[in-house]
Amino acid sequence: MIPNPDMDCAVFAGDRLIARGAPRAVLPAMKAASEAGEAVLAFDLATGRTVEFDLRGDLETALGRLPQVLPEAKKGPGRPKLGVTAREVTLLPRHWDWLSSQPGGASATLRKMVETALREAEGPDRIRHAREAAYRFITAMAGDLPNYEEATRMLFAGDRTAFEAAVKDWPEGVRDTALGMAELSGRNAHGR
Repeated sequence: MIPNPDMDCAVFAGDRLIARGAPRAVLPAMKAASEAGEAVLAFDLATGRTVEFDLRGDLETALGRLPQVLPEAKKGPGRPKLGVTAREVTLLPRHWDWLSSQPGGASATLRKMVETALREAEGPDRIRHAREAAYRFITAMAGDLPNYEEATRMLFAGDRTAFEAAVKDWPEGVRDTALGMAELSGRNAHGR
């Protein structure tokens, strides 16, 4: 994964957390550690995926290769583009009858239904994505550490207490990053 300006990164030299923040902020520490002969890894904290920085050349050259924040598009007069995409939807005749009787018609009703479903799924989806990101991170950084398997099981069980116990002996930066990435409710293994 290539860094983008909005990314929140964590950079490790071995198992030590050496920098955290936007790509422009972490690159100097990453480059210095790499030039000192240390193995460095950077992670996108939102996804748990590794981020590939091009560290060739001096610091200014490496910083110059990072993507820049693009200025917002200038807004002119007129109606904004909504980005609507027309696609075919197959429904039974009774579904079409019901949709056509709704205020605003079929399209507006379907859009409202989709927005409602998206809002209702937001919490569970956010938790699932956070756990998947934490899993990617701990697999890369802690796959050989003690209690890795137990930590993974407790991560997906949502048992914060047991997850904390499983990772307590991990190197500080790895442990703290894993705990920060995991969305855990704090319930025990029996769901209470």
